[in-house]
Amino acid sequence: MTDNNEALRIALLSRMPDGYSTNRIRETAEKRGHTVEIMDAMKFGIYVEEENPELTYAGKTISEFDAVIPRIGSSVTFFGTAIVRQFEQMGVFSLSASQAISVSRDKLRSLQVLSRHDIGIPQSAFVKRKKDVLPAIRNVGGAPVIVKLLEGTQGIGVILADNEKVAEAIIETLQFTKQNLLIQKFVSESRGKDVRAFVIGDQVVAAMRRRAVGTEFRSNVHRGGTIEAVTLDEDYERTAVMAAQIMGLRVAGVDLLESEDGPVVMEVNSSPGLEGIEKATGVDIALAMIEYLEEHLRYDDLDITQRLKLTKGYTVAEVPVSDMSTMANKTIEDAGLNDMEITILSIDRQGLTIPVPKGQTEIFPGDILLCYGKKLTLRGLLPDQKPVKRKKKSKQKSSDGESPA
Repeated sequence: MTDNNEALRIALLSRMPDGYSTNRIRETAEKRGHTVEIMDAMKFGIYVEEENPELTYAGKTISEFDAVIPRIGSSVTFFGTAIVRQFEQMGVFSLSASQAISVSRDKLRSLQVLSRHDIGIPQSAFVKRKKDVLPAIRNVGGAPVIVKLLEGTQGIGVILADNEKVAEAIIETLQFTKQNLLIQKFVSESRGKDVRAFVIGDQVVAAMRRRAVGTEFRSNVHRGGTIEAVTLDEDYERTAVMAAQIMGLRVAGVDLLESEDGPVVMEVNSSPGLEGIEKATGVDIALAMIEYLEEHLRYDDLDITQRLKLTKGYTVAEVPVSDMSTMANKTIEDAGLNDMEITILSIDRQGLTIPVPKGQTEIFPGDILLCYGKKLTLRGLLPDQKPVKRKKKSKQKSSDGESPA
């Protein structure tokens, strides 16, 4: 352990105590002087009382922990995230926030969250009525399409349907068994391969390309796929980091398809495995995770808006910069923000964050400024809050009301 770090007591939530990822994280943390207790999420008890949230493990009250590292399987997502949430209520730092885990585990919900941002995602549809199935297939681009179980993992429950009739039959059959399904556009140019980017904090620490074997279109290593290290270009790296941050995940495995139009986010995993990517790239990801945990415990997250309530009349606000803004295409200094007692904490520029920008940093249309200053002054910089009507994409209809094939 480095001299600057204190020994930590870490709860490692895992139902696979002998698994590769669990062992790598435990061994690495212990080498740095920390104490790690591997704990099965299903052995916890949650007790909710006024001002006294508690957890028991195997029937006994647990001792205090400094941090928790969740490695929660999809089959125990609900209870597992409830355990993480209880740790958070007890003031324990979690490497992956409970809310972020919940969102990322729901394939439909995660796509809905991503869809609000300028980030590549596959055209997708979710319908329940039989009469809506065929229009949904056509609205995502027509066959071939991917039919995906919302609760599937490791490639299980992912089916490629080559034509409309087959797709319709598969969907109707699975819906009859009360399964929830996504219908997605098939990215043909990425057939049988994808990229897994391992994101920690605000950077991709390692990336690998996975290839399917033979005619298999799913590239999961669990299905016999091969792996190789890959260096991502700026667009792919930005997309991976942005996807993880939109989900709220500090640690994530982001699966990307390489389409003709650039990166397409297929999935954001909250408990990505370490074995394949460490062996493919030679990167010590377990060490990067523990170092990140140490840094965040040293400089713990704080809710800045809560701190600023101590300063009457001041607040933090996000200020979007339009083409018509008086700040557009000026430096921070020339925009006169310092004279107005406004400090820019960071600039969000198309998903890239510029922290603590200097006075000569130029402000561009489309930037979002995170500002600290007087409420009245900041209010004057905000655009008028008028409802925005979104234009709907027009779809050509045939005489029977359905989209043409």
